[in-house]
Amino acid sequence: MTRHLLFLTGTRADFGKLEPLAAAARDAGHRITFYVTGMHMMDRYGLTRNEVRRMPGVTTHECANQTEGQPQDLVLAQTITGFSAFATANRPDLIVLHGDRIEALAGALVAATNYIRSAHVEGGEVSGTIDEVFRHCNTKLCTHHFVSSDAAARRVMALGEPAETIHTIGSPELDFHARPSGVTLEDVRTRYAIPFTDYGIVAFHPVTSEQATIGAQATALFGALADSGRNFVVIAPNNDPGSAQIFATLDTLPQDRFRILPSMRFAHFSELMKNAACMVGNSSAGVREAPFLGLPSLDIGTRQTNRSDAPSVTACEAADRPAIRQFLQTHWGRQATPHEGFGQGTAAERFVEVLARPEFWTLSLQKAFRDLA
Repeated sequence: MTRHLLFLTGTRADFGKLEPLAAAARDAGHRITFYVTGMHMMDRYGLTRNEVRRMPGVTTHECANQTEGQPQDLVLAQTITGFSAFATANRPDLIVLHGDRIEALAGALVAATNYIRSAHVEGGEVSGTIDEVFRHCNTKLCTHHFVSSDAAARRVMALGEPAETIHTIGSPELDFHARPSGVTLEDVRTRYAIPFTDYGIVAFHPVTSEQATIGAQATALFGALADSGRNFVVIAPNNDPGSAQIFATLDTLPQDRFRILPSMRFAHFSELMKNAACMVGNSSAGVREAPFLGLPSLDIGTRQTNRSDAPSVTACEAADRPAIRQFLQTHWGRQATPHEGFGQGTAAERFVEVLARPEFWTLSLQKAFRDLA
């Protein structure tokens, strides 16, 4: 039976995880709509709504939910207002949302209060910031859970969710990295004017609970990277509070060794990672995609605390210059053993298998706490 699936995307990162699932569901015959909001709609972050628009065979609806610098509670309220109007008017069979962002929390609240079936992707994970609180809230609000690991599944069960609602499929973005990107490194370098072939990747985002120090952290981290004398491709931070301080630091970097990009197409970013010498920062890509590709990564600060146990991940604070220097000297350009702690690149296949089960669509929308005992 054909169903209408409404995917909610607010960032370039969550679209990279939702796109493989949406494509597989589309190819299985379902009708797909993307509700596009958040930093997708903002020029400073690369206007990545265009990435969603390029996806064939789906419908998109765009809604600007914020202006630069607005507090998260106001963004949450504005997202709820816009998404509620769209979801209740179109009444999809399933709302699919990802992770721990404000937009996802808005979608989960709208789904729950309107008794629309919902699926939360990558619940049950820990990170050590307020994002983790949002993620666990989404777990309690949503009716189905597509998790990336057995450990995540256990945490979702610990939150009182029934085992029959939890489906371990792996991390969806690995589906993309598991296949050829379709572009060459030269294509990437030409498109994004990257002047060097020997490079590391940096992605350093704000930590919402550390706004008072995030500027100093950025100064310390990028100062250490600049002193290393090596070349880096920097992906600009997301739009969380504190991003302005990071941008201010990026503006001071030597342009001959730091190529700063607001965003990249997924195929090009995948190829960039596959040819990088290492990855540095606090993006989930450093603890998920990088280990999957065997790319050594340096995890900075608290944003991804306890997220991964991959041996290719090294952790330190932004101000720990000796540790940063040691990592670059020891791990630069040295391939690590690929790690499959977040799956094998088959999440989309498993996703549509679950959608094909009749019981998925008959589960009661009235939730009850399932005690582990």
